[in-house]
Order: sequence, then structure tokens, then C-alpha cells
Amino acid sequence: MQPTVLVTRPEPQASEWVAALQARSQAAQALPLLQIEADPAFAPQVAQAWRDLAAVALVMFVSPNAVARFFAQAPGATAWPAATWAAATGPGTVRALQAAGVPEGRILAPRADAAAFDADTLWADALVHHDWQGRRVLIVRGETGRDWLAGQLRAAGAVLDIVSAYRSVPAIWTEASRQQVSDALQSPARALWLFSSSRAIEILSDHLAGQGALTSAWQALATHPRIAATARAAGYARVLEIRPDLDAVLAGATALASRPLA
Repeated sequence: MQPTVLVTRPEPQASEWVAALQARSQAAQALPLLQIEADPAFAPQVAQAWRDLAAVALVMFVSPNAVARFFAQAPGATAWPAATWAAATGPGTVRALQAAGVPEGRILAPRADAAAFDADTLWADALVHHDWQGRRVLIVRGETGRDWLAGQLRAAGAVLDIVSAYRSVPAIWTEASRQQVSDALQSPARALWLFSSSRAIEILSDHLAGQGALTSAWQALATHPRIAATARAAGYARVLEIRPDLDAVLAGATALASRPLA
């Protein structure tokens, strides 16, 4: 029995993943647990970052959402500066940068065959080899984020600023999303949660706590070890760590379907 992959990424990424999975004959539904919001309070620092962009050595984007919100404030037909690097932790963000007009030759990212796509791998694969002493670096992220890469860059001598370009907040629960969760509770073997954020797991756990529901029969795919650890701590029966790409999701779904829950 093929499980239905429940994609919990924010929109529009959730629907994009669902379309890609369905095109490969994998049952999938979008169930966004987070939504991305612009915040007027962040607009001045994003605008200043665009004004300073040509003097910046590197702009690191934490996600496709960071790319989208940053480029949404691009002034006019501004081209990406020829001497400025853009960095991405994974292929989704690389694609977003390319779609936004950043030349492929100015993008730094982990190797395509990297075991993980995260800040640690980006640093080891692409950034540690550059001289950052005295050079300006921006990290574009949401309202909050992990500070490990910022610490590495500062230790390497970079003059670093963090630019908040958006807020990530719990998605509004609709009748359809409530029904999807109810269906997953009733038939856990038919649902396969795809998590790309620990926060999404926490939001879902909070929602279930109000209903007295349990997740002990649920199974999940997690795109990072930290996310997998959060799912296991939340009580998911089986959690498989995967790379955040389509082939890995399909392979993970097949692997779990071949070992059905008791």
C-alpha cells in the first residue's frame, strides 16, 4: 500500500513538491504547517542591503523563502553585482537564486552529492576555502535562525550583518487541513509526514495536544538529523532521515511502505 506524503513546507513550496511527487506517481498532499509573512519592520534593512550590495563579498540565503523575500524588494531592474557571491545551503535555494537572476558562476553551495544540505556542509564544501578577512558578508534569513555559520564567518574575519527578510508563523488551520490530520490519525500507515523544519513538528504537536491525540503510530521523512531528532522526541513511530530532494523522498516512501506498521 502506497502511503500519501503530507508535505508540510510553506506555500508555494508545498504545492510545488506535491506536483513533482504526483508527476512521479507518488500520492501526495500539501499540508503547510508554516506560512511566510513579510514584515514592514524588516523593509528598511532589506532596502539598505540592496543599496550596499555591490560592496558586499557574500550574501548567504538560508532558504528559497529568503531568496523570494529579499528579491521582492529588488530596486527596479537591478542586476546581481559581478563581484558578489551568493551562497545557498541546498539545491532548492540554488534554483531560487538562478530563477532570480543570479549567475550560476556566482553561487556557492554544497556539492550535489553531499550527504546533507545545511550550513555546516556549505561551510566545509564551499566557504572555508575563501578568504573572508575584512570582507562584508550578509546572511538573509527569517526573524530568527541558527547562528553557527555566522560564528564561523566572524571567526574567519568577516564583517557580518544578519538581514531579517520575513517572518515564519504557524499556518492557519483550515477545515481541509484539520481533516487531513484526522485522516492520518485514523489510518497512520497511509500517511507519511515530510518535515523540512523542526518548527513544523512542534506546531503539529501543539495542535494535537489540544485534541488529546497521539503520534505514536505515525511515520515521517526528515530532511536533516536535527529535524529527525525532533520527530523522534515527539513520539513518531518511525523516522527516516533523507536528503531534501525528490528522489530521496520517493526512495524513503518506498522503503517505509515495504515495512508496514504493525
